[in-house]
Amino acid sequence: MKVFAIASAKSTLTPDELKKHMPHEVPATLKHYLDGTVEQMWFREGSGPIFLMNVESVERAKASLDTLPLVAAGHMSYELMEVGLLRPLGLLIRNS
Repeated sequence: MKVFAIASAKSTLTPDELKKHMPHEVPATLKHYLDGTVEQMWFREGSGPIFLMNVESVERAKASLDTLPLVAAGHMSYELMEVGLLRPLGLLIRNS
């Protein structure tokens, strides 16, 4: 299943906290990318990353993201959205 994970930084994420956690956040994120949990990633200035995840469930996506240092420290949260194929497009080719 594909899940979009959209980060939101909390007000507790100060520049000092970011500096403190980034040496751990980057390798932790890279681990999720290398194990295939995070399939693609982007960044929104002022908000944080957006991940396209390849997971078994939304619950598994949440459990995976909860291990990231900024989430574990309470400085970031993620909105999770399950996404799938745009199946209504099939209606456009049925009459072809």
